[in-house]
Amino acid sequence: MTELQFADEILDRLQEKNPRFHGKAYLFILSALHHVMASLDEPRHISGPELAEGVRDLALERFGPLARTVLEYWGIHATEDVGEIVFALVECGILIKEEEDRPEDFRGVFDFEEAFEQNYPWEVVE
Repeated sequence: MTELQFADEILDRLQEKNPRFHGKAYLFILSALHHVMASLDEPRHISGPELAEGVRDLALERFGPLARTVLEYWGIHATEDVGEIVFALVECGILIKEEEDRPEDFRGVFDFEEAFEQNYPWEVVE
């Protein structure tokens, strides 16, 4: 079995268990985790709120004004959904959690409408 087949099999299992999330949602959360970790001076555990903020930052960077639309298409409508995806990845053995990590850590980290629309970081071109 190749790594790609293994990855596809895991994504299939994740989607079968929680079909409201698109496979790309899982991959994006892993990308956001990598994005957050790459910004650190030294590797360390990333908290739920830190990862949620990383998801927001990466979505804005990659998708601009369409960030909310893309995330919602994948089934991510709130930071709580990020937590559900993270804990599904933990359950599958892809991620490791610390004793104090809880799905509730992701609750209400930021509001999607506020973060992606009301406070969208439009740059003023002069």
